[in-house]
Amino acid sequence: MTTTLNRPGAAARPVTPPAPPRPTRRQRLSVLDLKASPYLYIAPFFVLFAAVGLFPLGYTFFVSLFDWHLLTGRGEFVGLGNFAEVLRDRFFWNSLFNTVSIFLLSSIPQVTVAVVIAAVLDQNLRAKTLWQMSVLLPYVVTPVAVAMIFTNMFGEQYGLINNILGSLGIDPIMWKNETLPSHIAIAAMVNWRWTGYNALILLAAMQAVPRDLYDAGAIDGAGPVRRFFSITLPSIRPTMVFVVITTTIGGLQIFTEPRLYDPVAAGGTQRQFQTTVLYLWEMAFQRQNFGKASTIAWLLFLLIVLFGVVNYLVSRRIATASERREPRRRNGRGFRRRGAGAEAPPAVTNAGAGAPPAAPAPRTSRRTR
Repeated sequence: MTTTLNRPGAAARPVTPPAPPRPTRRQRLSVLDLKASPYLYIAPFFVLFAAVGLFPLGYTFFVSLFDWHLLTGRGEFVGLGNFAEVLRDRFFWNSLFNTVSIFLLSSIPQVTVAVVIAAVLDQNLRAKTLWQMSVLLPYVVTPVAVAMIFTNMFGEQYGLINNILGSLGIDPIMWKNETLPSHIAIAAMVNWRWTGYNALILLAAMQAVPRDLYDAGAIDGAGPVRRFFSITLPSIRPTMVFVVITTTIGGLQIFTEPRLYDPVAAGGTQRQFQTTVLYLWEMAFQRQNFGKASTIAWLLFLLIVLFGVVNYLVSRRIATASERREPRRRNGRGFRRRGAGAEAPPAVTNAGAGAPPAAPAPRTSRRTR
């Protein structure tokens, strides 16, 4: 018996694919342009920001570490000694109190009135463009003119408001020599100048809200106030956050209004309305101490960052809470609809092998009349 064994064939050699063609110079430039062009487009902003923003900020911190005077220049290195001295300075804390007080008296009414004005301008008014431009006029007026007008209005002897109060038999108010009245006067200047500007920003956000939402709310029976709080405010939440943050930054950096309110005494005779930036100006150009002035600037920067972070966290928490409540409402409505309109499965009986299946129950719906 002979057995024939077939010899195994030779191992197949792997076929190597041909090498891809080398990209041409134009193709390489096209890929480079696709990857690098977005960074080149936004590079001017970052270069300008680094030149006028980051560098002064870093150099200010560098100056705060030295005993630096206006005439003699850089002195000896003191480290964080300037921070310790400024934090022990009662005038700094007085200026910080005045800044926060004027900020609260100006920002809260300013944003509230701006929302109301924007809601009114969002309605179908006659000469809408004229009203919008009139709201913006206070922003166009120079701060010097605003200070002159309000200084005459809040004058202690011959001011308009004190004359009106005197005609009513009310004692005149010391608008410059007392703390709270001076804060109210300066806050009135800030509110008069910036309320219209914020109102136009909020108006632009309100006009971007789809009108179908208001029509649906009106069909459901929601009144104007209900539509405003349930549709308008949630829709313009990002713009509201922007307005609040910019108002916070501007309110904590207030300088022009208190400086022009009493040009003779920077911040009042007893520093009753001296803000932090006004105290910084006094430390730098009257006391000629650039080291402590830079320290005050950095402490104010940290305070603004703290307020900004708090505003961001609060707005984010509000947005997250609203997003969590919305799916629950939707799921709840859907559950009630499914429960009310649910249909029982058809009953199946095994009466016999040849018995026909039972007919399904007729379908009913809540909408059947």
